[in-house]
Amino acid sequence: MEKVVIIGGGYSGIYALQELAKNKNIQITLIDKHTFHNLQPEVYDLIANKSNIADVTIDLTTLCMGINHDYVEYKNLKVRKIDKEAQKIYTEEKEIVEYDYLVMAAGTRTFFPPQIPGLNNAHDIKKLHWAMFFKQSFENQLFKKISDEAKQCEDTHIVVVGAGLSGVEIAAEMAYNSKMFFKRGNFSCDNLKISLVSSSDTILPGLSSKLVSMSHKRLKSLGINVITNTKLTKCNEDNLELSNGTKINHSFIIFTGGIEASTITSDLDVEKNGRGQILVNEYLQAKGHDNIFAVGDIAEIHNKKGELMPPNVTVARISGTCAGKNILNRIKKKKLVACDPKLEGILIALGGKFAAGNLYDMVHVEGRIAYEIKKYVFSSYRKPLLKIIKAGYKKLKKL
Repeated sequence: MEKVVIIGGGYSGIYALQELAKNKNIQITLIDKHTFHNLQPEVYDLIANKSNIADVTIDLTTLCMGINHDYVEYKNLKVRKIDKEAQKIYTEEKEIVEYDYLVMAAGTRTFFPPQIPGLNNAHDIKKLHWAMFFKQSFENQLFKKISDEAKQCEDTHIVVVGAGLSGVEIAAEMAYNSKMFFKRGNFSCDNLKISLVSSSDTILPGLSSKLVSMSHKRLKSLGINVITNTKLTKCNEDNLELSNGTKINHSFIIFTGGIEASTITSDLDVEKNGRGQILVNEYLQAKGHDNIFAVGDIAEIHNKKGELMPPNVTVARISGTCAGKNILNRIKKKKLVACDPKLEGILIALGGKFAAGNLYDMVHVEGRIAYEIKKYVFSSYRKPLLKIIKAGYKKLKKL
């Protein structure tokens, strides 16, 4: 029986798992150092008190139990080394996992430039535990403000460094949430400040000018101070220094700069780009390795036109599904299918029930309608997974 191992229980790994499970005669092992699948785009709702921890996580044990397949298992392990020749995976827990086919789906992490001193003072809220820490710290700070009359009118300043999708969404959600907090409590001082710093000459670089304009207008309406064409040069405990020579006092710094591949690729002897992402061919195979596939953010993926695809859920879905199909095709000695991701659009949460988006590069939407579309897209992904984990939970209760 062929053994297929997936490293990473994110979006692309889950899609690969579901596709591979269509073949009932293979053994599938999902490995992840976390016990849950993190619904990353919804973490900002968690921070803004629009959802709870159960809304943004999917338990991997019950998910694998719920898959309609007799040979699917989940292992909560930390991968330390991959031996391509022996086709073995070595883990921190000393367990060795063998494979015939390997799917690398471990994703990326925030890249903290080493040339910027003090970045250890910044938060990386893409990691769920840091998102929770930030949420609690922020709420504690607000509580201190309202419980101490002498401090009520002192500035609380959140600085978000990086104005891509993550930076814009978290800045907007926090600004809206804080406004609602002060409004509901009728507190005497509504003086929480949020600054968004972009090293580019605009926010959301690479997106359409109309979408940028709509988003910028919304950020301004929320009172966010947008600083463009400026880089972070130093991060101190209570202030940060910018390339334009200014210093900004801060209560929190959230860094949402560039990305780099999971550290799991550092010791894997395959071709990679400067960010550690695995270079793949049109079939998503690591170059020179027919039995190793890379999907989602951990891979440098191009469409048939040669255009570099951005790291997002759509590309994760398409690449994960395609890799699963190609592994099954290889097992059955069928022709492989080229991966040609097409972006269906982009939707940006901009605080409260307001969003902006570009659908199929044809129609721009904003406001409540864009928000409802975004919620529908998320629901259409989450609901099938909830159905699977409910089936898995029933199986676990019978054990």
